Amino acid sequence: MINESDKQDKSTNLAKAIEDVEDFFLRENEGELYKFLLDIFEKPLIEKVLYKTEGNQLKAARILGINRNTLHSKIKKLKIDVRDFKYLQNREGGVR
Repeated sequence: MINESDKQDKSTNLAKAIEDVEDFFLRENEGELYKFLLDIFEKPLIEKVLYKTEGNQLKAARILGINRNTLHSKIKKLKIDVRDFKYLQNREGGVR
């Protein structure tokens, strides 16, 4: 079990890491922070939601809170093969 002290330490460490990233971009890469973070998180996030929805783009778009067409564009741009996620959970022993 995680105690309150451990939670506080982790929260402090995360805050410091975020501050360090902000400082780096403000000094050396002004205007690139959003793109940098988007590049890190967008593809894995979309892939995780597609996995959970077994490749159903309409359900995935609803979960993400974006339009289905926007999701489709992102899938194409990020070169995500939706077929990889269809019925994947069933093959791995998950429940449909």
